[in-house]
Amino acid sequence: MRGTEFAEMSAFAAIAEQLSFAKAANQLGIGRSTLSQNLRALEERLGVRLLNRTTRSVSLTQAGARLLARVQPSLVELKAAAAELADYRPNPTGLLRLVVQPPVATLLIEPMLARFMREYPGIQLDIAVVKMPADIVGEGFDAGIRLGEQIDHDMITMRVIGEARFLVVASPDYLKDRPRPRTPRDLRHHDCIRNRLPNGAIFGWDFERNGRTRRAAVEGRLIVNDIELSIRAVRDGLGLAYLLHDYIAADLKAGRLVPLLEEWSPRLSGFFLYHPSRRQVSGPLQAFIAFLKAEAARRGVSPATPPSAGVYPSHRLVGRSRR
Repeated sequence: MRGTEFAEMSAFAAIAEQLSFAKAANQLGIGRSTLSQNLRALEERLGVRLLNRTTRSVSLTQAGARLLARVQPSLVELKAAAAELADYRPNPTGLLRLVVQPPVATLLIEPMLARFMREYPGIQLDIAVVKMPADIVGEGFDAGIRLGEQIDHDMITMRVIGEARFLVVASPDYLKDRPRPRTPRDLRHHDCIRNRLPNGAIFGWDFERNGRTRRAAVEGRLIVNDIELSIRAVRDGLGLAYLLHDYIAADLKAGRLVPLLEEWSPRLSGFFLYHPSRRQVSGPLQAFIAFLKAEAARRGVSPATPPSAGVYPSHRLVGRSRR
């Protein structure tokens, strides 16, 4: 098979698997116009229509379904064989697509990015910073980093940032004329800034003490779907907020925010790198994993397995939501 024919078949298989031109282009790391040209060239060369496409949907024709069944196993084997050769290269090369949550971008990726790029000059990085990563396979990412409680149980994982926790916080101005809450029950007397998840649900305020968990019933005048907006609102004294400590660490250190109910603060397993267990690990991803292992050892982060089921219902809700 010539190179152009392989590109055409790869384009067809990616579109057929994803049923989306945009997702297939992301998966292959090429532009949508190139992807469309490859598909069109394949259909013209074979003299048969392989896909039905409209502005809203993509579906296989009978001929397309038959071709996919024949070529898909061969393409998988070819990709696996090529990936295995990475072990014989002195320096890994290729594209590595990652999706990470904002605290990871700030606390982990930023400090190590320059060193990783210098150490692996043959690797091209494509990093998406997303609050609620969705399906990394469907969106063409090689791996992601997110809270352990949000990761599907069938993924391979490695912890890269240690224990995380949620805190109730307020500005000093807000607390000037108001009593501080002593228990989660006291929150009903306060204006609470709540966060709406991408699936429409309101993020719950969960607490833990002495091994027991509870959810507080909170109300407030402000509901937002953006973390930065909720941080700005609590800084401005509009109410209390329930936020991941890593988002507000600088504000706490500077005294712009005050932690409340710390003895009730729920703790999570931390942030984990994760990738599919059924996919061959590419050379760039192998290099990134090795680099993160060295980083974790330097930072004193112990490897662990994220919980398969969340202790706190709202945290599992985040895991099921979409950005």
